[in-house]
Amino acid sequence: MRRWGAAVVAGALSIGLSVAASPAGAHDHHGGGAVRTVGYYTQWSFADRGVPVRYLVENGTAAKLTHLNYAFGLLDEQGRCVSSDPVDDYQRLIPADQSVNGKADRPGQALAGNLNQLKQLKKKFPELRVYISLGGWTGSKYFSNAALTPQSRAEHVKSCIDLWLKGNLPGAPAGAAKGVFDGIDLDWEWPSTEGDVGNVVRPEDKQNFTKLLREYRAQLAKQGVRDRKVYDLTAFLPANREAMDRGYELAEVYKLLTFATVQGYDYHGTWEKTTNQQSAIRVPEGDPTTPKDSGEIVVDAHIERGAPRHKITLGVPYFGRGWTGVTNANNGLFQQSTGPAPATHEPGYDDYRALKNLLAGGKYRLHRDEKAGHAWLFDGATFWTYDDPTELKRKGKFIRDRRLGGAMIWSLDGDTPQGELIKGLHAGLHRR
Repeated sequence: MRRWGAAVVAGALSIGLSVAASPAGAHDHHGGGAVRTVGYYTQWSFADRGVPVRYLVENGTAAKLTHLNYAFGLLDEQGRCVSSDPVDDYQRLIPADQSVNGKADRPGQALAGNLNQLKQLKKKFPELRVYISLGGWTGSKYFSNAALTPQSRAEHVKSCIDLWLKGNLPGAPAGAAKGVFDGIDLDWEWPSTEGDVGNVVRPEDKQNFTKLLREYRAQLAKQGVRDRKVYDLTAFLPANREAMDRGYELAEVYKLLTFATVQGYDYHGTWEKTTNQQSAIRVPEGDPTTPKDSGEIVVDAHIERGAPRHKITLGVPYFGRGWTGVTNANNGLFQQSTGPAPATHEPGYDDYRALKNLLAGGKYRLHRDEKAGHAWLFDGATFWTYDDPTELKRKGKFIRDRRLGGAMIWSLDGDTPQGELIKGLHAGLHRR
């Protein structure tokens, strides 16, 4: 990995803290550069789903990623960064057969858990850049508090740098996790717009989000001088146009970010009674909803609001959304339902690696809209909208044809042991 010297970082600091390019230049799409492939690995992937970091090596994913976002770090009520689960993050001892380097963790070592596995992953794939992602749908409650005042912004960023970049983990030796993370990803869902129930929401969140990014840029640049490297700054941005306009000064936001990951899924789901696509490239014919949603519409909305194409990293799902009690007409598409479909972890939501098995039983049939670019499964009563390798290859080609910056995956634990989804996406992003 190419290192940036202190003089380079200081120079960037002196011209307004606009450190917007990643030091891993080949990972950012600038003109003829390679498209980026960003994957989210969740804190609970191992403990809850039996997917250790090693899984990403064994199924070929890690070799195809340019960036990995570890999700999630949280904020306390004062807006300071905290670990929501120290056991999973850095305390759990990983046995040899689930470890990236094949060696078992030992009691008393400085760093264990997921963070140590990410450190091993970086050693195996030295060009991979790893970020800590903050917030998420259920973890965005106190972002507004963090962004509220100059003092709260400064304290928030300082706490995040200390915990995640300097690696000063509570109960561990000083600097135990230093070097694990190359940047910070903000997943505030959503400024000035209510996301999960109970989130703190203020009208001034829109302007304060921009101010928070500026504070991050200032402190990250200073920390970069000390560490002789450049730390990246990214954010997850919405598909919903009302949320875009209410919560973001988008043109300025994009200037401050290394790149953005843009929501390319959850266009529809079981919060609606009518079955629909959740991640189509284009609006399917006959879609009864208003306003319409598709990858094409979302990308155009970001571009119209000032987003450079090379900084748009379009999200793709490794999961599906499902309804049951569906009217048996039109192969289940755009039909009324009685509620969410039964699923492995959460009603109406399941991983591709589970949904793939539905076809093996012979009850479900696969349907595909080649023009709109989406697929679904239907058995006469239960409907699942999902992306399979064919659709991910199509999405990769769409990203390449539109000259976007790359693809973002939510989330990596949804792929099969054979890495079927990452192979499909990679084939679309890279001409073959």
